[in-house]
Amino acid sequence: MSAGDRARAVLDRLVRASGFERFLISTSALLLSILIGAVIVLVAGRMTTCSTAATTYVGVGFCYDPVSVYDKLFLGAFGNILENPINGQFATTLAETTVLLFTGVAVALAFRAGVFNIGAQGQLVLGALATAVVLGFVAPVFAGLGVVATVVLVPLGILIGALAGGAYGALPGALKAYADANEVITTIMLNFVATSVALFLVSDPNWFKDPESAANQTVALPEFAQFPTLLFAGRDDFSLIALAAGVLTLVGIWLLLTRTSFGYDLRTSGLQADAAEYGGVDAKRTIVSSMALSGALAGVGGAVYVLMILGNYQVGVPSYGFDGITVSILAGNHPLGVAAAALLFGVLKSGSIVVQVGSDVPPELVGVLRGLIILFVAMPEFFRLIGRRLVGPVAGEGKPMATDGGLGGDDDE
Repeated sequence: MSAGDRARAVLDRLVRASGFERFLISTSALLLSILIGAVIVLVAGRMTTCSTAATTYVGVGFCYDPVSVYDKLFLGAFGNILENPINGQFATTLAETTVLLFTGVAVALAFRAGVFNIGAQGQLVLGALATAVVLGFVAPVFAGLGVVATVVLVPLGILIGALAGGAYGALPGALKAYADANEVITTIMLNFVATSVALFLVSDPNWFKDPESAANQTVALPEFAQFPTLLFAGRDDFSLIALAAGVLTLVGIWLLLTRTSFGYDLRTSGLQADAAEYGGVDAKRTIVSSMALSGALAGVGGAVYVLMILGNYQVGVPSYGFDGITVSILAGNHPLGVAAAALLFGVLKSGSIVVQVGSDVPPELVGVLRGLIILFVAMPEFFRLIGRRLVGPVAGEGKPMATDGGLGGDDDE
């Protein structure tokens, strides 16, 4: 057997791996990344000068203790949750997780349709900007209405973010469907267009810049136009309602993919585009629709970022859209799996802050540890995605459905 045949056999076996086997592979990859990271921490600790060794192994002192680093990286993200389950650090973790729920499922949905949406960041930016601008004009009309204003304005802001992100996502979808443009290239370029346009609009007082602020940002939204924090303090910038909306969105997308004719068209187009089109699926319309829906989900993530975390739009939006790509790969493009992947990402991002603040470990080393974990956990699913494209869908992958889009069973992939 040649090397190419062996590689193909390995990919074929990876594609056929059961859910439990994939869980074991991901867990093993996580443990291996932690072990390699611990070695890197020890080596870095030997190369660093310190007055007192943080730990000693086999009689050799090291400036950094990997056990302490990983304790802060993982457990630090939850704060002192046993004594105070609604602490600020835990709120930060959940806030990061909430936004990533939307960008992760946005990318996963497009991937399931066989389209690579690398433009979730641009769609999120425009969704955030549109939400901040429109609510900035509308909110004063509802001043003094209390809860009624919140009930009206928060859903309105989410709708605006979805429309802006959806329209921006439909653009590369249309280019791919009707002009055969590569969606990877167009979405990457549109990311730069979105951030540049947003920067222009919020840096000019004649447009949407807050005239009373030196920063490039829109006017601050009143509290009644933002997500209520409920159990957490307002300064924690987190809302359980937003998190619940994210979880319900994942369930809704899963039901859409597995219980509707549109979901059937989308999934079959992603698995076998030619066969789907032969069976009556409008491939062009499916591409545009899936990209529009994907962009809408990313735009909702931008709206949540404004309505829950910032309270306005500011330049320098974190890379939630790009992180959503990794979240989707970690989840195997499964909408429900996005929840666990987004939580892992949220823990790593929040825990990194704890490590940097609570230890002498340089931020560059923390970034290396975080990158190792993400890389090792994502690689098995990444190669599985490649394998599915090379060897094709395996027999029995997903239960059959009627050709008219009727229900034929669940698709747990």
